[in-house]
Amino acid sequence: MQGEFEMSMMWELSFFLGLQIKQRKDDTFINQAKYIKEKLKKFGLENVKPQATPMSSSSKLAKDERGKCVDSKLYRCMIGSLLYLTASRPDIMFSVYLCARFQANPKESHLKAVKRIFRYLKDTPSLGLWYPRDSTFDLHAFLDADYGGCKINRKITSGTCQFLGNMLISWFSKKQNSVALSTTEAEYISAGSCCAQVLWIKQQLFDYGIDVGTIPIKCDNTSVICLTKNPIQHSITKHIEIRHHFIRDHVSKNDIVLDYVDTLHQLADIFTKPLDKERFWTLRRDLGLMDLS
Repeated sequence: MQGEFEMSMMWELSFFLGLQIKQRKDDTFINQAKYIKEKLKKFGLENVKPQATPMSSSSKLAKDERGKCVDSKLYRCMIGSLLYLTASRPDIMFSVYLCARFQANPKESHLKAVKRIFRYLKDTPSLGLWYPRDSTFDLHAFLDADYGGCKINRKITSGTCQFLGNMLISWFSKKQNSVALSTTEAEYISAGSCCAQVLWIKQQLFDYGIDVGTIPIKCDNTSVICLTKNPIQHSITKHIEIRHHFIRDHVSKNDIVLDYVDTLHQLADIFTKPLDKERFWTLRRDLGLMDLS
């Protein structure tokens, strides 16, 4: 590279665009503690009372048309700061994306929810992603869906996460464009989104000379698993858009396989709904989020 381009050696990477990278002999740790402290100071939340979770398990955010309006510029600025944090903090992704839906006309209840996320960050500024050196390169994924999760239009919320061994490498939480008519349809649509992501990751690894073979995707809905194996159209599937059925083709080619996992061990649950403290902390730990500062 130095023969082709003018380059300068900056030694070992330790800080990049708000990401703090700590490289050690046996592992790598990534967090955004400095960025979090800067944002808490910027929004005057340095001395707020910490919270154990980013959102209450009983929280049900809606448009709140009768609520008191707040400064939309401030609200969007806070949301933008939080969105950047999701690059290393998957534990806040669902809460941030839920609050981001109300940027057009934010109310006091929405601002209160955003401030709670900052209060949670106040309690866990040094939390980050841990990547151990001795981890395997077995690619696998988890998927989940919250049937009728959106309180405004009842569209489903999909959540997936992908791992290399025990290292979290990709995750997302997204409100889908369609309204599902059953929990089976909701999770089937999420399975299609997850399949597309793992196939992309598989191709990236193949470009580096790593063949991961058949990729297991963990799902807690047995009906979805059966649908991916059975090409016969039933009444429960005839209304599902064709674009969601491409997962069957990849199952038949052994590119992926859907395996059952019980709800208790469904890691993608954290990307689809607010959880109670005990459940949230368990999934946060299982995702590989730690405080190694």
